[in-house]
Amino acid sequence: MSDILPSSRADEVQSLLKAVEDLLIPFIRSADEPAYQPQKNGINGHSTPTGTTLVDFKKPEDLREILQLEIPEQGRRQEGLIEVLQKVLQYSVNTWHQGFLDKLYASTNAPGVAAELILATLNTNVHVYQVSPALTVIEKYTGQRLANLFGLNGPRAGGISVQGGSASNTTSIVIARNNLYPDTKKEGNGGYRFVLFTSAHGHYSVEKAAQMLGFGSSAVWQVPIDKQGRMIPSELEKLVQKAQSEGRTPFYVNATAGTTVLGSFDPFNEIAAVCQKYNLWFHIDGSWGGSFVFSEKQIHKLSGSEKANSITINPHKMLGAPVTCSFLLASDMRQFHRANTLPAGYLFHNADTEATNGDSHESEIEVDSPEVWDLADLTLQCGRRADSLKLFLGWTYYGSEGYAQQIDSACEVAAHLATIVEKNPNFILVSENAPPCLQVCFYYAPGKQSVYPRGAVSDETQRGKSNSKVTEDITHAIVRKGFMVDFAPPSGDEDAVGNGKFFRCVVNVLTSKETVESLVAAIEETGPGIIESLKA
Repeated sequence: MSDILPSSRADEVQSLLKAVEDLLIPFIRSADEPAYQPQKNGINGHSTPTGTTLVDFKKPEDLREILQLEIPEQGRRQEGLIEVLQKVLQYSVNTWHQGFLDKLYASTNAPGVAAELILATLNTNVHVYQVSPALTVIEKYTGQRLANLFGLNGPRAGGISVQGGSASNTTSIVIARNNLYPDTKKEGNGGYRFVLFTSAHGHYSVEKAAQMLGFGSSAVWQVPIDKQGRMIPSELEKLVQKAQSEGRTPFYVNATAGTTVLGSFDPFNEIAAVCQKYNLWFHIDGSWGGSFVFSEKQIHKLSGSEKANSITINPHKMLGAPVTCSFLLASDMRQFHRANTLPAGYLFHNADTEATNGDSHESEIEVDSPEVWDLADLTLQCGRRADSLKLFLGWTYYGSEGYAQQIDSACEVAAHLATIVEKNPNFILVSENAPPCLQVCFYYAPGKQSVYPRGAVSDETQRGKSNSKVTEDITHAIVRKGFMVDFAPPSGDEDAVGNGKFFRCVVNVLTSKETVESLVAAIEETGPGIIESLKA
């Protein structure tokens, strides 16, 4: 029995954590090495990379053979766990690395690692106050402080943590429908032909939510965007009127703070005016750009957000909180309760649940109703990890001023990269300069000409595919030099579509100017060989 249950669980944890620490700290430290530096000592004057700690990339089939995963009949205890961890670290992407510029997130940080350890140790569920008193108070306080930053300052303003931006957006749609059309909470969509609006550059989670919630993809209407990728309010109003004329029920508008590709911010004041005019729920998906609320230099891009009914923000994207850490904020949290509460006497031990059939638990909330401390009564979730602690500890560690400095620094680096690309004769900048958020989009284009210019190939579709191939191959090739960036297809502008996919480089709060300079040099070194091989 002693082999199964150790005499001291604390000693067991201490021993295992020490062994894990001996692997994790070198892993993180390896990412502190300088980003790849070109050296004119290789073939044809090009550099000869010596390897990278960013990732030892393998194809899925090869990695499956290397890992040789198996579940043993007899537990292998610490030795077996460490053996697995060594392989996991060896073949994982090191998001702490300067060259990780691929997605809308990067590594966590010291307080983030500490927060995850604390949450794993507590291992509680923030669904009812009884089992998570301190964490519940922290979540309500952190949500309120976040809401206040956006100008949501009413006595009932606040927020809840949700499992990611997609879940936050989905929850906001449920809250919107159940508040604006209360009968749908019991009867479903019924005879309503609901319509939701989002920009052509809005996140796909809105359409996915529409499928999940029974609206269907056709209920999501895309609003045209301007050349900067921002929703056009006048076009929104036209679509609202069109929906009404067809006997549909428009009810929800999703605006975006920091679109996925270009990082654009929709004009919130103008969109709010349309929503108020037609009694529509105004939601802002600030999963990415919402963190600009911490920066005095950038917060103007969020002007009008105080008029939103709900706001999504993901601290795990820009602020370095561990994945996942997402909040859904609102000016009146009673709307969350009204939309999501259900009688569950086995869980929510409120006086309401004692009423006949539990109906009073679903009744309209009085103006002077008490605060809700059982947070699962506000959400679609029952199982709720205390993700709010991650932000609260990070915010405590860095302070509002520290977060502001990190964001301002990242914006400066993004602008620096955009300027380098704009001035370099071998690139074409797609983004604005300075970029609206932290993404910089561009083509590799020697002589400021598309690799396959118009007329170089007879078919425009083939031209776009050829240019896309150059972008994709360079993206894959520079991984060996210690850089991971993403690529994206153009949209909206027919003239641009023929140019094919472009690079999308995502700066984070720890990216240095030297890193983006080295990235440009790495692409310049790699590009000619890629083009030559494709044209051969």
